[in-house]
Amino acid sequence: MSADDRESAVTDPRLPVRAVLEGEFVNDRPQAPRVTWMRRFMNWWKRSPRVPLWAKDRVHAVQAAKDLVVALLRSPFRFLGAVVRGLVVAVRWWRSWVTVRDYREAAEQSEKLADKFGDIRELTLFRWKVTGAVVAGVAIVGAVADLVYGHQALWIGGGVIAVALAVLGRRKDGSPGRKAVLAGPRTLTWTMDPQVLVDAFRDAKLIGKDETLRLVERATRQGDGWAITVDLPATRKAADVVKNRDALASALAVDEVQLIVERVRGNGGHAGRVAMWVADEDPYAAPPLRTPLLAVQRWDAWRPLPFGRDARDRRIDLPLVWTSLLIGAIPRQGKTMAARLVAAALILDPHVRLYVADFKAGKDWISAAQVAHRFMSGDGTEHVLALIDWLVELVGEVQGRYRRMQELDDLTCPESKVTPDMSRDRALDMPITAVFIDEVQLPLEDRTPVEVQGKKLTAGEYIGELLTWLAKKAPAAGLVLVLATQRPDSKTIPSKLRAVLGSRFALRVIDWRDSNIVLGEQMNTRGYDSSRLLPSHKGVGILRPDGETEAGADVLALTVRTFYMPNEDWRELCERGRGLREAVGTLTGHAAGQEAQPMLDHAAVAKAIGSGGPMAAEAVRATDVELPEPLASVVDYLADGDDGHDFVPTSELVEALGLEMTTFGRDMVELGCRSTRDRVATADGVRQVRGYAVADLLAAAERLRDAAVIEGEVIDGER
Repeated sequence: MSADDRESAVTDPRLPVRAVLEGEFVNDRPQAPRVTWMRRFMNWWKRSPRVPLWAKDRVHAVQAAKDLVVALLRSPFRFLGAVVRGLVVAVRWWRSWVTVRDYREAAEQSEKLADKFGDIRELTLFRWKVTGAVVAGVAIVGAVADLVYGHQALWIGGGVIAVALAVLGRRKDGSPGRKAVLAGPRTLTWTMDPQVLVDAFRDAKLIGKDETLRLVERATRQGDGWAITVDLPATRKAADVVKNRDALASALAVDEVQLIVERVRGNGGHAGRVAMWVADEDPYAAPPLRTPLLAVQRWDAWRPLPFGRDARDRRIDLPLVWTSLLIGAIPRQGKTMAARLVAAALILDPHVRLYVADFKAGKDWISAAQVAHRFMSGDGTEHVLALIDWLVELVGEVQGRYRRMQELDDLTCPESKVTPDMSRDRALDMPITAVFIDEVQLPLEDRTPVEVQGKKLTAGEYIGELLTWLAKKAPAAGLVLVLATQRPDSKTIPSKLRAVLGSRFALRVIDWRDSNIVLGEQMNTRGYDSSRLLPSHKGVGILRPDGETEAGADVLALTVRTFYMPNEDWRELCERGRGLREAVGTLTGHAAGQEAQPMLDHAAVAKAIGSGGPMAAEAVRATDVELPEPLASVVDYLADGDDGHDFVPTSELVEALGLEMTTFGRDMVELGCRSTRDRVATADGVRQVRGYAVADLLAAAERLRDAAVIEGEVIDGER
């Protein structure tokens, strides 16, 4: 702009003129805010241990007010109870005094009761006379006071006596007459009297007789139950409380399904802090709730899916992408229902590709045929072989996805994992792929011979190796594996496969061994045993999630009741999923009427899963592993003479196997088998002898077999 233009711009009255401000820069440092005496007082008030908790927090103040109102309402009844207890204590003391019980007991201990009988008789008569004189004197004094001062004197005297009896009858542990012979149930009494909770921990042997608890958060209402948080004494661990939950439930006089015990972790917890929640009644007695998926039109597979509700009625959402799921239960406990809940959420995402194999051959999964990319229902040999083709196809698909990820830029594929955008990009062809196999024990146990790379093995072994590879490497490529079985035992599901399945859900099973097979080793010792679930609790199981749930990211496992989804709801959701796929053009495979056979390359698959030959050249199979002696002879002896007993004496094993007692015991200890004591029936009656639990012997043999299998895989991998 020229000088003339600037001058005209300044003199032109039509142009806006802004004010010109003058100022200077100041480099003075800002002063720290002044701490007033009120702020200091409030900081001291909130941190001081001398200030009660109810005076610091509004929630605790409200609860304290409620407790005060309840205490005031209960005070007349408590006073009356204390008077009655005081009267009982007074009568017991007078009876002991008038019968000269102390003198009599002293004479019995000195063995001079016969010599002192006359003195005891004389003293007893004297005390009866004193009693009669006192009663007559009190009656005379009362009559005189009534004549002189009227009935008001009797009321005052009666009140003084009542107060004295109430003081005498106050509850005090260790004093005679303060404890009832038969204590009443402790249900919910600990919410008013924390000492009852301390007694319950002592009765359950979770703390010592001289130890106590420290209250972190007082009992408050949460849902349909009471919640409280306590600190255990030093060296006591919250894990022991969780493990002995049934003993604590017995001490609190509630069913164990009503008691939830969790260790408080994170910044606000430590190894000795326990959070408890006690339900008013059985939380699983109410009818189950319908799945909330009915109220949504579509779902995002990357969101945790609504799976069920826990005892506190919190909705538990199960994360599924980048992991896999194993569901185990005995028949008619809701296993298929749980698997279909997972499938229903994925069906409502039109970008998810489904593989459904129903080896039950029923009608439970028929509706999924209208949305599944691959679908079959049957339990014949041809279905097992078809499953092999599916798995081989999926192994090749996963390999192809990883190869294509190498060519993508870091913005599209930051890591070697499928992202939400990648799964919805049809040009990349990497949708979330879910594989559902119901009654997976049937294909895993199939003995049909198959030939891979010129070597023969059973179809079940081949399927087990393929599933193991997929469970290890396929989740990051967007494949979700969901396996359901009604026979969760170590022979049915290989230990290598179980070890790589991230999420577990165990409904009711027969015993703790089956529960551990589904949930993981030693889970029963941590307090999680699905064999303890009640038969009436359909759809209730223990969930061990691989990811964060509503209960928190640090929760190891929790009891969940799955949502209810009958066949009509299942059909409606499948029809809705088909409509979504037709709208976006993702209906493929079986649902679209395309039954083309997949392109299979068994040689490339066998090489990919690192077998060095089919399934490690058939070299190391758990059933073919030779056990070390003397455990091998013990297992053979148990198999030959199986009489259904759970315990076998050491003397019986030594005599049957012709071994020396000391050497046999030392060798068994080295193999992880320790003897215990138990009662057995003999010709002379029931005797307590040393021996071995049959279950422990078989478990030790299984551990050694699994270790040999893993060692064989490591050696083969090095080769």
